[in-house]
Order: sequence, then structure tokens, then C-alpha cells
Amino acid sequence: MDDKFEEAMKRNPHLAEYVEKCKKESGVMPDFFPKLSRDITDIPVINIIYPVGDPIFIHLKGDKVSKKTAYIAVEPVLLPEESKKYKLIMDSILEKAADEIVPENEDQLRKLIMKLFNESVQIQGSFAPTSFLDKLLGVKLVSLSQVEYDKISYFLDRDIIGQGPIEPLIRDPYLEDIHSIGVSGVYIVHKILAMLSTNLTFGTAEYLSHWLHTMGERIGRPVSDARPIIDGSLPDGTRISAIYSTDVSRRGSSFTMRKFMEIPASIPQLIKWGSVDANLCAYLWLLLENQMSIFFSGETASGKTTMLNAALPFINSRSKMYTVEDTAEVLPPQPAWQQLITRLDGPVESQVDTFTLLKVALRSRPNYIIVGEIRGAEGAVAFQAMQTGHAVLATFHASSVKKLLQRLTGVPINIPPTFADNLNCALILQAIYRKGKYLRRCTSVDEIEGYLEEAGGVITRGVFEWDFTNDRHRFRGMNNSFILDRIAVKQGYDDKRLIYDELSLRAKILTRMVEENILDYYKVRDIIWAFQDRGLEGIPFEV
Repeated sequence: MDDKFEEAMKRNPHLAEYVEKCKKESGVMPDFFPKLSRDITDIPVINIIYPVGDPIFIHLKGDKVSKKTAYIAVEPVLLPEESKKYKLIMDSILEKAADEIVPENEDQLRKLIMKLFNESVQIQGSFAPTSFLDKLLGVKLVSLSQVEYDKISYFLDRDIIGQGPIEPLIRDPYLEDIHSIGVSGVYIVHKILAMLSTNLTFGTAEYLSHWLHTMGERIGRPVSDARPIIDGSLPDGTRISAIYSTDVSRRGSSFTMRKFMEIPASIPQLIKWGSVDANLCAYLWLLLENQMSIFFSGETASGKTTMLNAALPFINSRSKMYTVEDTAEVLPPQPAWQQLITRLDGPVESQVDTFTLLKVALRSRPNYIIVGEIRGAEGAVAFQAMQTGHAVLATFHASSVKKLLQRLTGVPINIPPTFADNLNCALILQAIYRKGKYLRRCTSVDEIEGYLEEAGGVITRGVFEWDFTNDRHRFRGMNNSFILDRIAVKQGYDDKRLIYDELSLRAKILTRMVEENILDYYKVRDIIWAFQDRGLEGIPFEV
């Protein structure tokens, strides 16, 4: 058995009990993986346990017959007698908390809870001093064994400070989305294994309603029967959209949480995953370095924001950046970054929408304006920004460049077709199931040349396309790119074909990063910016 697995079971008796139970039921010991890789998809029947922070572990348990994989959260379980003690302790803490100073942050809250917890219990075999007031009032301390103490301290932290029953999902770094339909219909989108069912439950409809009330208060958007829909972000950036009340959500209150990536994926990481290739990223590098406007388009969960964030280090470090979003998801690494967030709650006169924030951003003369998502009238302002010389980057919901242009020129965005060439390029991204694996791919890159009346519409040129059969990206724009030729002219090249040599050089730099396993977002950023400042002398490897 793996040494780390043994150590984990010694620290966490509930894990040892669970593993022993699995062994008795199936005759097979689960494998322990301290970290997951995409190679686990090659395992015929997955049977893996991995840690997400003591005392929680995740068991990915495959079924030979159905070929499905279950997501099982392994955490301490309170026995009936322990649950009674937990309730007594919780009541005591809530009563004592009324006399305490209100904590200003999570750390202070955690310290206060532990203080009140310790004042409410006595560990068997130890001496716990009782205050004069407690003696006077006849307050009895709850007697706990050390094992009970550890369990209950975990549940107090989980239920008061954490996210309650879904705390294992919040801690798991390999999850993208959490979906819950009613009391027990909790599903997740795993970064490697896609949609999986879980063993988690809220227990009762009453507890689920209480949980949603708590979430609404945390994000400053209370939920009720009169206002059953909330949308906002938790303090860690996780986005939550909830539907409260069975009148609206017939299968029970439901919610979706989109987990926030504190450190974005890097371009070499996306190349290694096969989402893009080095030539495509080198092309993107040249466009972003030369202030071209790009839309990252695709269906829901296709990787639009991931791709946008990964590409931002291609922009010069000295650029002035403005982001305009409903929910904070875009993370430019440039120091001169102004982050604007809409405010859609409260009286109409106090609301601030994307349209308004874009107009404010224009007055500040940024080099780049990034719109979290273009949906409506703000699209017209974005195109005005492009016309006045600002580079605009945005995510957009459309599954092809044709549909993108249809949405841009239709209601409610209403961009005149003759304005379409202010947008230089569109990346189309898709989530795809291929040979039993869940993949995200940039399926095409199209340049917008402009409106041609004789052709009856907007002319586009495909420069990259994804070959589904061979899972490869093909560069169709070699010596034939409308935008690269424009950049060559702008850069003063005597021969426009030299721009393709520059693209090849940058593709080699990115390929070497993948070969050297340089995948950390900030290390990649530093290398790209060093190349922009000092050329090949700034690169820490030979090209």
C-alpha cells in the first residue's frame, strides 16, 4: 500500500473504515492518487481515492457493467448520539455568540466558533474550568471523546463557515460546475470525467431552503418566495445561480455553482491538453500584441473564459486594461487593470449595467477593454470602442462564426453589417465527446474581412480548423492570413511573408515550454513578457 495512503488513514479513521468496507464489498482496494491527471480516463474501471484536504477524500468508483463512474465524498459521519451532542453544542454556541463582538472576517469567525465550542464541551479524561456564571446558571458541559471532538469541530466549521453538505465539492480542485436539483440530486462536472452523480444530499427540503437563504445572505441577495431567483458570486469568486421555491422549480429548489479558478490555466497547459496547438496560440499572440479585437465564442461550458484568461499574458505588460463583467471571472495579469462589476439589484436609479460601465471605460482611454460576455445593447458600445481604436476582447454565445455574425447583426445587439470588420477575429470553442472522452477544443479561428455588398454579407476567412478524426488543428492561413498581413504592414515588414517566420518562432517558444513542462500561469507570463522586452535573450531555454 502507498505510504501516503497509510498516513492518510492513520490521520483519518473514517477513511480507514471506508476503505475496509470497500474491500469487503468488492474485494478490491481503491488506488490512492495524491493528484489526478488526464491519464485516468485510460483506466478501464476507475477505482481511485484522492484527497481534497483533511478530513475529506473523494472516491471515483467505476462500475464494470454500466461503465459509469460515481463520485463519492468520504467524510466523517455523525452517529445518532453524536448528532444529539452536535445539536446541543450548536445551541450553546448560538446562545453564547449573542454576547460576543461580531467578527469582521472569516478567520475571526473561525476563532470565535472554536472558542465558544471549547467553552461548551469537556473532553473525557481532561479538566475543563467552568465560569462562575455557568455554575450559577447550572450550565452543563457536553462530554466528548477525542474522536467526537474532532468530528464535531469539523461539522461546525463545515456548516457555519463552509458550504454545508457540499463542502467536499467546494474543496475539490478538479471540479468545474456543481448542479443540484432538489434535496438529493447533486451532480458535478469534473474537469477530467465530465458529468458525474454524487452521494451528497441536503437531507430535507427544509434544510435545503435554509441553505439557500444562507447563500443569498452571503452574496447580499436574499432569496424568498417573492424573489425566487438569485444570481451572484461567493467571496471566493464562485458563481451561484439559484431557483428557490417549488412553485418555480417543480422538482425542488435548485442551484448551479460555477467554480472560480484562482490561478488560470496557461497556454502551454491548454496546448498539452490538446485544446489548441502551438501555431494557433502563436497566431493569437501576434494578434493580441498588436491590439486586435477578438471574440471567444462557443456554447455554454466550452472553455471561452478559460481560453481568454490563458491568452491575456500575450498582451504587453504595460497595457492599460479594463474589464466589465456581471460576475468577476476575467483575470488580466497586467498591473494597470481596472475591474468593473455591474450592479443590478436595488432601485432602478442605483443599478449599473454593462452598457453604462462600457461607456465609463471608454472615457478612461484603456488599451484593451474586456467584456465578460456580450448579450445585448452593450455590444453596440463595444463596437464603438473598436471604431475609436480600442482593442476589445469578449466572450460570446455562438457555436460558429456564421451564428456569431447573425447574433451581432440581429436583435437586440443590432450591429450594422458594415461595422462587422471592426471585429478582427473569432475563436470558436466547443465541448466535445470523442471516443468516450470529454474534450474541449478550439474548433475554428475565423478572420472577419468586412462587408461586401456584391457577396450579400460579411466575408470571413478561416485560418484554423480542427480535424475531428485525427484530433489535430490545421493552419489554413499560412501565407494567406488577412489579419497577419495587416499586422505585417503595420510593423513595417518589407516582405509580408516574414510575419509567418515570426509566427513560427513564437510557436517554437510555446512548444518548448510544453516540452520543458513549464505550465504554471505566472511562469509562462514572465517568459512571454521577457521575450517581449528582450527578445530571445529573455528566454530561459534554447529555441
